[in-house]
Amino acid sequence: MNNEKKLKAIAYGEVLWDVFDNEKKIGGAPLNVALRMKSLGSDVAMISCVGNDEDGKTIINTVKDLGLKTASIITSENFPTGLVNVILDNSGSATYEIKYPSAWDKIVLNNEAIKLADEADVLIFGSLVCRDEVSRKSLEELLKKNIYKVFDVNLRKPHYTYEILEKLMKSADFVKFNDEEILEIASALNFPHTDLKENMNFISAFTDVKGICVTRGKHGALLLWEGVFYENNGYPIVVADTVGAGDSFLAALITYLLTSTKPQEALNFACAMGALVAASPGANPKISASEIEEFIIKNV
Repeated sequence: MNNEKKLKAIAYGEVLWDVFDNEKKIGGAPLNVALRMKSLGSDVAMISCVGNDEDGKTIINTVKDLGLKTASIITSENFPTGLVNVILDNSGSATYEIKYPSAWDKIVLNNEAIKLADEADVLIFGSLVCRDEVSRKSLEELLKKNIYKVFDVNLRKPHYTYEILEKLMKSADFVKFNDEEILEIASALNFPHTDLKENMNFISAFTDVKGICVTRGKHGALLLWEGVFYENNGYPIVVADTVGAGDSFLAALITYLLTSTKPQEALNFACAMGALVAASPGANPKISASEIEEFIIKNV
């Protein structure tokens, strides 16, 4: 990785507790991305909202200890800190029951958030945070800023509409889907084909987005970057759970792409990161860049 440039990043959206059968862990896709980008050397702030409760205080204290800027995480007196019930199947794949309303549905931009957006290089945001008008309006304000915008599509039924997804895609510079998500959205836009590269080209033309990535689970990922396709076929691992794997994948990919790493090397690193996260329980296991590089070498 080229470390000449240290990225300034902001992540906008949900911070919450993932509740498993016998424990709960701090999560939320934008927060997972932010924590991983921080671990890879970026200067990262989180823009969100928590409740005035023990869960919220614990989140703020924990992410502050992990090095994220938290002055732009506001506290709600009226809504509780978010909770998500995570249900894992026998293969470790997760489904989610997402409590509504939660504090992160009511994000209001404070002065610190606006200042951070004016100074940052990259904004990471997802679709789930747009399920409520309050947080959606705040995101729309951030999307007006002169900043590289990365849209992490997270389709969680019934918390999205195709109209809003289309607006978010057209506001972005880079969009990350999984294979099911891009096929669903392209189909909703009346694109009839199922080949992933054809779908990526269609979305790129439809939205004028030049950077598109599609993850394919254990089969790796496809990247469209500056008109060229790159591919990684995945790395063999035993899955513990898939929670947060896609978030860490995106964090690694964007960090490396925006610090002048060659696209294929960035994609390989990101796929290895996602694989190792899936091989570990929880969304944010500690994994160093050197561990990733050793893992890649072993699996060439």
